[in-house]
Amino acid sequence: MKGKKQRDKTIKQMAEMIRPYLKIIVIVTLISFMVNIGEIVKPYFIKVAIDDYMSKGIWENAGITIGMIGAAYLAIVVIGNILNFIADTTTNMMGENVVYNLRNKLYQFIQFANIPFHDKTSAGKLFVRTTNDVEDISTFFKEVVTEYLKDVILIVVILAMMLYMSIQMSLLSFIIVPFIVVSSIVITTILKKIYEKSKVIRTNVNTFLAESIYGIKIIKIFNRQKEKQAECEELNKQFRDSKLMAGILEGLLPAIMIILENLGISLIIWASMEHWLGIHLEVGVIFMFVTYIKKIFEPINNIIENIEVVQEAMVSVNRIYEILDQTPYQEDLEKGRKLDKIEGRIEFKHVWFSYDNENWILKDVSFVIEPGQSIALVGKTGSGKTTITNLINRFYEIQKGEILIDGVNIQEINIRSLRKKIGIILQDPFIFATDIRENIRLGDTNISDEQVYEAIRLSSAEEFVNSLPNGMYEVAKERGTSYSAGEKQLLAFARIFAHNPSIFILDEATANIDTTTEKLIQKSIDKISAQKTSIFIAHRLATIVNVDKIIVLNKGEIVESGSHNELMQTGGYYSQLYNSYYESLTRIMGSSGTVLFGDVTI
Repeated sequence: MKGKKQRDKTIKQMAEMIRPYLKIIVIVTLISFMVNIGEIVKPYFIKVAIDDYMSKGIWENAGITIGMIGAAYLAIVVIGNILNFIADTTTNMMGENVVYNLRNKLYQFIQFANIPFHDKTSAGKLFVRTTNDVEDISTFFKEVVTEYLKDVILIVVILAMMLYMSIQMSLLSFIIVPFIVVSSIVITTILKKIYEKSKVIRTNVNTFLAESIYGIKIIKIFNRQKEKQAECEELNKQFRDSKLMAGILEGLLPAIMIILENLGISLIIWASMEHWLGIHLEVGVIFMFVTYIKKIFEPINNIIENIEVVQEAMVSVNRIYEILDQTPYQEDLEKGRKLDKIEGRIEFKHVWFSYDNENWILKDVSFVIEPGQSIALVGKTGSGKTTITNLINRFYEIQKGEILIDGVNIQEINIRSLRKKIGIILQDPFIFATDIRENIRLGDTNISDEQVYEAIRLSSAEEFVNSLPNGMYEVAKERGTSYSAGEKQLLAFARIFAHNPSIFILDEATANIDTTTEKLIQKSIDKISAQKTSIFIAHRLATIVNVDKIIVLNKGEIVESGSHNELMQTGGYYSQLYNSYYESLTRIMGSSGTVLFGDVTI
């Protein structure tokens, strides 16, 4: 029951995909119908040539010569090939349009999907959906949609012609039909299950490969090449075995069809020679019957060979709509109040938040950040620091409480205008495989080359960029692998300076930058953010001692807040963290070691 419901749903989805191309399908079907008529007429011309001319030793009959029949036959061949070319070109164009529209639709969905969607959906899975699954559906449109109609029409027309010429001979030929139907149903049912399993394994293989390639450094660091190789071999073995079984059955069915085809031809020849059922036919008619039997097996074989294409397309449709049907995860970037300007006042009022609606990450969190104020979020791993910055960006929706930006509930603010005013630098920034200029502009054509270079200067990346052969037009390798971690962070700073947000969020953003460069960048940050709100997440506590306010978190709750000096004087949780941090540095550097962090010496 469940399987039938899913199958009906899939058929409905495929019908929805076909509907925009219905006119094209009808036109191609009409063209195919004309081609089929030609295929039926050609054997008749040969029959006439054999029975009415060659067998009688004449070259002309009723004013029609055998040469004229040959010319008509040739004309049908030429016209048929031209029409086939038109039909094939049209279906190929239709298939490419399907890829274009469907892939764009999927990519748009992925881009507009919120962070919770991406948390639960692997990048490898999304990659497979937008590549392999879309291609499977394209193949279905190119090879099946119009071909099925063409083949069905051809079968019907051939059967009608066979019955018209000889009912007895046709009935004799139809003896093999039950064998065709039974063998087709049995084998295609088994193939359907194999194709479904094979698609699951293929997705697993592609996801594994994508993750292994992206994580190659981790694999090498932990020396897990052999283990990963064994895992790869096991997945490939599963995929190979599933394809081998499918290949055996795919080869078996056409072989059965060929045997049945030749059995049908043999029955016709024997019946004609022995005059079974009172059958007595001319040589040309026998030729027509043999030709029609061979021709009727062509569309039957086509339908059978396309079963894999249909099954894979149906599975791909299911998988693609598994993504597209998750509309609740779509962000509406046009809805809400658009803010032309943000002063930068941020207020959390009794905020409760959980990623899974069960385990609270933030518990009754309340604080205020005034415009232009710099604050630091401090706490152990898992205390909720990054979660707060995620909520300010509205990557997630809170369960209880309110978050206000300039006095406006964040849920009422247009997401696009909100995020445009917030700039965030992560500890491990992402670099796209394009030139440095585009990595900084990110497609914003309103940012001029002069502004890009000024951002490079402010981020202290000028020396690094100028050392490249093509300067800011140098194309980065995939994921920025040609640059060091520090260089990538300099580019991330340049990116944020170029976009000039109203609120800065720096998540351990200088972790991979040397002390000298960090001082230069800090001066730029101080200069640009003098009138802007700045939020720092830092594990190196000495780097945030000069901020206006430190908010201390523990297990999702605010336990303290105040300036560095105030918190140190109280001797509370922050003081313990800071002293522990100081002691760990002393152990690392030795009792006489001296480490400089900004303006603080430890």
